[in-house]
Amino acid sequence: MAAPAKRRLTAEERRTGILDAALAVFSERGYHEASIDEIAGEAGVSKALIYEHFSSKQELYGELIARNARDLTQRVAGALSGVEVEATAERLATGLEAFFAFVEERRAAWRILFRDPSDPESAAVLDRMVGQVTAEVTVLISQDPGARDLTRGQADQSLRLLAEMLVGGAQSMANWWTDHPDTPRAELVAIAMDFAWLGLERLSRGDRWSVPE
Repeated sequence: MAAPAKRRLTAEERRTGILDAALAVFSERGYHEASIDEIAGEAGVSKALIYEHFSSKQELYGELIARNARDLTQRVAGALSGVEVEATAERLATGLEAFFAFVEERRAAWRILFRDPSDPESAAVLDRMVGQVTAEVTVLISQDPGARDLTRGQADQSLRLLAEMLVGGAQSMANWWTDHPDTPRAELVAIAMDFAWLGLERLSRGDRWSVPE
């Protein structure tokens, strides 16, 4: 009896397989040491097929950053969708939990793609992705009923700077975590909340820092 014919993969499935293989090779070898030949071997495809989907190793690497950044943004947004807008502290904690859960599940991806960009072009791709995430966080902060109480001076600029601090701080903590993986995720969330929420809560009460006289 003849074996059933193997289903032919779609172009999108092949592309996904190449990206998964590339992440595995980059994680093990690093960007500069990894080769398209190794990625093709890991994916079980020809080198020529990879070049049908990606013009260069740099483009492949950039797509990995973009894909993981999209996944991260969707993960955080999905977690926040079930939390009432008025529950500011819960929204912040939920967002941080979703962020650190993503980092924990994809340590290799975070280390290779987000902590150690390989060259100026990759760093530029990462900067664009972080900028998009920060813009989304700015929107989330602005949706809070008490958002106007968090600002000083130009409201839009103040909210953006608060988002920059939150995203930048969480990113730095995640970078540190890749070297200290035994630290429980809950501890990172608690420390981030101690720092961020207590500050935001005081701002919402109208407290402001001023230059000592």
